[in-house]
Amino acid sequence: MYKTIVVHVDGSPEQESRVRAGALLANLFDAHLIGSAATGISWFDYSLLIGSMGAPMMPESDFSGMRAAVRARLDEFGTAVQRRGVASYETRMLEDDARFALLLESRYADLVVVSRESEPVAVLGVPAQARALPEYIALHGARPILVVPPGWQAQHFPGTVVAGWDGSMQAIRAISAALPLLLQADAVKLTLVNPDAMADVHGEEPGADMALHLARHGVKVEVVLEQSRGATGDALMGVARREGAGLLVAGAFGHSRYREFVLGGVTRSLLGASSTPLLLAH
Repeated sequence: MYKTIVVHVDGSPEQESRVRAGALLANLFDAHLIGSAATGISWFDYSLLIGSMGAPMMPESDFSGMRAAVRARLDEFGTAVQRRGVASYETRMLEDDARFALLLESRYADLVVVSRESEPVAVLGVPAQARALPEYIALHGARPILVVPPGWQAQHFPGTVVAGWDGSMQAIRAISAALPLLLQADAVKLTLVNPDAMADVHGEEPGADMALHLARHGVKVEVVLEQSRGATGDALMGVARREGAGLLVAGAFGHSRYREFVLGGVTRSLLGASSTPLLLAH
């Protein structure tokens, strides 16, 4: 059950669909909604901007103006969720980079709502390092994220859910994290892409054990065996389009390179192109 949901607030063009998703979830699960906005500059950064000799490198008025702009966005968030009937919410402004601020907030939440990025649009007060936010939170955070596509209008949510299943720990975590929504779904399509290539993982009846596990929880589940010559991510998105899915669930894959996480190919393609809301867990 989702009882605390964090929504990223930044004033970007994608924010409206993010707030729509957060409010819908808060109302569905009687959850507390947190609008989280970051100034993009930590107090440590600000101390460096002042300069070693105390000569300001950034006027105090500029810093105060940045904070005022963030506060205005949070006020707009409060008005928007009130209008959508959310009973319990709050707003938080953090003096930090958006990535680190959301990671901190996610520790004490059940779900974090972010946006799939469209074409880069310059937004006053949104620093460049806030880009690629879904990737960073998915691979560094301990909680699942809901990635909302640009312009999402909340039709049939969750409706039919497509859940990618390949037997991995990441897929197990994603399906477990999505369970509250799977229980609300009209149908769940447990989708295995080219399962014959992973017979040692899936066994004689691919998907049967996970489907039984979900059915015991009360999920209306059906196994879909998808054969594809293309990329796995493209195949999952194809099933989602074919089924008219309102939600796509998948494990977030990454590997370490020079002590930083780098996205796997499936996760990268889903985050880059999914027109369906995407629930990811690493």
